[in-house]
Amino acid sequence: MKEEIIIAGFGGQGVLSMGKILAYSGLMEDKEVSWMPAYGPEQRGGTANVTVIVSDEKISSPILSKYDAAIILNQPSLEKFESKVKSGGILIYDGYGIINPPTRKDIKVYRIDAMDAANEMNNAKAFNMIVLGGLLKLKPMVTLDSVLRGLKKTLPERHHHLIPMNEEAIKKGMELIKEV
Repeated sequence: MKEEIIIAGFGGQGVLSMGKILAYSGLMEDKEVSWMPAYGPEQRGGTANVTVIVSDEKISSPILSKYDAAIILNQPSLEKFESKVKSGGILIYDGYGIINPPTRKDIKVYRIDAMDAANEMNNAKAFNMIVLGGLLKLKPMVTLDSVLRGLKKTLPERHHHLIPMNEEAIKKGMELIKEV
């Protein structure tokens, strides 16, 4: 098993933390992982992205030009990364941030209305966990239990009371993801 993923969107959408939680979840299962963020001043409002690799075997390089899966949370990221999804791969996008949806026919495209779901939960910060749930439904590279253990590792202790809400958000994302 080897999954090469790009997560891209605006800074502040939880792009980097989503990648970090996914990487920690892989570590919890003794998998090989790579987490490589790319941002500059983008972290607060511009675009940011992170490459995550989760594998059963050693990872030769964290630098990728093609991805098995892409999570795209805004239009500039779609324009930059849609062409970089491997043929037969998957692209997940949030309907809220995309004006012109993906057009490729050689990949599977999924929509998740995570922003709407986060608003329904009255918790905008649940957005990235809803999206992560959608990814894990399609590509169960780590278990929900490992994600929760990864959350415990990445969240400061003062935020551990939020873990049940994050679990609910992940499960919500697993329900919401739909092929376009």
